[in-house]
Amino acid sequence: MDYYDLTIIGGGPIGLFAATYARMKLAKTQIIESMGELGGQVNALFASKQMYDIPGYPSITGSELVTNLQEQAHQFGPAIRLNETVTSFEKTAEGFAIHTTNGTTYSRAIIIATGIGSFEPRRLQVENAAELENRHLHYFIPDLTRFQDKDVAIAGGGDSAVDWALALNGIARQVHIIHRRDQFRALEGNVAQLRETATDFITPYLISALQPTDDERVTITLQRARATEKRNLTVDDLIVNYGFVSNNKQLASWGLTLAEDGNIAVSRTMETSIPRVYAIGDVASYEGKQGLIAIGMGEAPVAVNAALQAIYPEKRQPVHSTQLIKNFRAAQNNQ
Repeated sequence: MDYYDLTIIGGGPIGLFAATYARMKLAKTQIIESMGELGGQVNALFASKQMYDIPGYPSITGSELVTNLQEQAHQFGPAIRLNETVTSFEKTAEGFAIHTTNGTTYSRAIIIATGIGSFEPRRLQVENAAELENRHLHYFIPDLTRFQDKDVAIAGGGDSAVDWALALNGIARQVHIIHRRDQFRALEGNVAQLRETATDFITPYLISALQPTDDERVTITLQRARATEKRNLTVDDLIVNYGFVSNNKQLASWGLTLAEDGNIAVSRTMETSIPRVYAIGDVASYEGKQGLIAIGMGEAPVAVNAALQAIYPEKRQPVHSTQLIKNFRAAQNNQ
């Protein structure tokens, strides 16, 4: 049986960087991704969204980040298996037999980087919402230009809602942001930046009804929180960002110890309750964990180094990129 050193389950940003770092360390590495393309939640949900918390970039869209990570990974050539879902894995003498929807593959260690798993948006619970979806009501925004010169309302008070509002300023004719509280959960700096724009802040209000108009717009009925006062707002489009409902049901069947939040409990080396199985990114849980891409990027080398130390305890593993690149190029030249 042909064994990989590392199998990374999940091809989102964290999984991609883990594969890059593992190949820099000359580990035979594969990514198994259930979707038909790499990028995970960032590519599926936030392709056009500007991200402001990625080190080294004043701002970058989700699609740009994924493109850069793919280019970086392809320099080092990990094996990539798309449209393939891991169903289970079991211990073998040398590591693990990993069963997928396409067969069985073998690996000495596993790094789980599945993020939040499958996900669905929290939908607006009002009459007419379903029939207006993808016409005037949107949960996903693959292309910001569709809102060029439009009157757009955004519902939500978290980072994503505020980021979309910032991104649409200068594209949309008018941006409104609707939130049930006066205070926002988003980063304070981003909220302050948004308040410097011409965005119309509508707080504290809830959406109680939607009604399409004869001129292909939609009228939103807004009710003041904890009051009977109502008002109407007519716009071209409504973007709802109330978060997502995620599902990582397969984790329980894999025999891993889960934390109270339902994610995988890990040690300081990102190892799970099963030796040589590691978890990184949103799927990993430990005290003080923050759900940021930057955090997951830092967890990836920790898990890779710990895994390779467990697999090859006799080898001294360099950690700095300069020496890693020298070793990688020397290995390539000797092939």
